[in-house]
Amino acid sequence: MRALVTGGAGFIGSNLVDALIERGDSVEVVDNLSSGKRENVSERAQLHELDVREPLNGVFADLKPDVCFHLAAQADVRVSIERPDYDAEVNVIGTLRVLEAAHAAGSRVVFASTGGAIYGECDAPADESSERRPLAPYGAAKLAGEEYLLTYRRLYGMSNVVLRFANVFGPRQDPHGEAGVVAIFLGRLRDAEICNIFGDGEQERDYVYVGDVVQAALVAAEVEGGVFNVGTGRATSVLELYELCRKVAGSGLTPRLSPARAGELQRSVLDVGKVERELGWRPQTSLEEGLRRTWDWIAHADIR
Repeated sequence: MRALVTGGAGFIGSNLVDALIERGDSVEVVDNLSSGKRENVSERAQLHELDVREPLNGVFADLKPDVCFHLAAQADVRVSIERPDYDAEVNVIGTLRVLEAAHAAGSRVVFASTGGAIYGECDAPADESSERRPLAPYGAAKLAGEEYLLTYRRLYGMSNVVLRFANVFGPRQDPHGEAGVVAIFLGRLRDAEICNIFGDGEQERDYVYVGDVVQAALVAAEVEGGVFNVGTGRATSVLELYELCRKVAGSGLTPRLSPARAGELQRSVLDVGKVERELGWRPQTSLEEGLRRTWDWIAHADIR
């Protein structure tokens, strides 16, 4: 398969690139390296240093990919609240650029969307038909991107697939900044620094390991379209997550409770029954095992 991965120098994207290469696919990457890292990209994949807000028809026309995995995004909820126009430029206009180029090249698109930020507060695990109630511009922009994918599928017959990810964690997730609580916790524990927990710590999330997410994306590339949740269906509180992180890091540090942040959900869990029934995918990595693998990477990574 000829694959193009936008955001392929980033956390999830680079893990996907590696998996594609390992199974013998031809892979090219589009990334502006604003958050992704050149060293994340395999030497066996060609990197095009481009921004998805720019026209992409040239690179699509040259490669003619069978599938484009569109992972390039502005993924920080806080940034979306502070700069909603920038968030929309990347996550809406960028997605339209990808769709236009993919349509012209005859490529299908697998779109990395978000479950938690789209469904909003979840009294029970949200399935794909649940009401969409974004609490931040990030979720609204991702939902707009989804609708464009589905519109292009109806208009042009494109085999586009939407994957709504839960909270993804694993090796290559940057421990600095706002996004990626697992990486932030483990990075601070590695450096013997106190971790902040915003609010009371009882917020619940669905944490899914990046290796399992990559496998879901590979399976999704083979189907004719649809919208699928990708998570575990299990809720873990931030306090529970911290204790597991402290366990794998061998740390005795206790966290600091800080004021809750605007736009943060209290509970976000995904129902993954549809992806299991229709695609045969289910998560294979337990939370603690995934945390151990992530700790092994962070403990030795040069990312201080």
